[in-house]
Amino acid sequence: MSISSSAVLVSLNISVWPASKLDREATDQVTTNAGSDPRAGKFMKDLFAGTSLRKDIEKHAAHCRVKHLRYTLPWADKGERLLPTSLFIDYKQFVNNSERQFNALCDNFFIAYPQLLVDAPTHLRGLYKADDYPDLDEVKRRFGFRYVFAPLPESGDFRLDVGIAELEELKHKYASDYDLRLADAMREPWERLHTVLTSMSEKLTDEPGEDDDKPKKRYHETLVTNATDLCALLTKLNVTGDPKLEEARKQLELTMLGADIEAIKESPAIRESMKSKVDAILDKFNW
Repeated sequence: MSISSSAVLVSLNISVWPASKLDREATDQVTTNAGSDPRAGKFMKDLFAGTSLRKDIEKHAAHCRVKHLRYTLPWADKGERLLPTSLFIDYKQFVNNSERQFNALCDNFFIAYPQLLVDAPTHLRGLYKADDYPDLDEVKRRFGFRYVFAPLPESGDFRLDVGIAELEELKHKYASDYDLRLADAMREPWERLHTVLTSMSEKLTDEPGEDDDKPKKRYHETLVTNATDLCALLTKLNVTGDPKLEEARKQLELTMLGADIEAIKESPAIRESMKSKVDAILDKFNW
């Protein structure tokens, strides 16, 4: 099946300098004092233990990677992922904002870097080594935010100047691989839906004979928002128009219609009713 008109490929690569260093002397001291095998562990020191400026960049990068995975579906081993064209504008806005924030955080770190070098001996004391710290130009090269969009090729689009027999074999192999990648991509929306449903079913299960001393379950707004947000996203991730996935999505959407977390917290009857509907979806489809 060709979906080149309903999806594009996108790769996102964010590099962040870890700013950690193996300290062999400290490692030897720790293992010797413990009387352990020298290979029992390694001591990694944080070169900027006295500031969160670099860690803020790392946290932002991690958040971006998670959101990138949310918007996209798996496609290639080398890092390209499938982005539905219906999500392209949302994704582009996300990645543009994320790049601006990444650059701003990096600039804050780069501006502070000379002072951080001055402060490092105070924070690391006996672990400090001046040679652990590269110059600022080298540090800047260790951070990067790059993304690339590419068209999704047609499954039969294969141009090579080879013999007819070889070309047919290559076309067949490419088409088979294309179908496998597409099948893998479309398994992920099902898995996301299954994860949300099973989590809801478990959370909505009231323990029989619960006594007053037993900690009560806590119900958070995410019980509702995770499901409703996924319902909205699945309409765009379903790039093949899988009718079964859409049916399951609609059933969850109907289940969550008018759902109120405060009512769920207070009413065992509402929890039981919602759990029954969720379990019915789980039972109906071949996961």
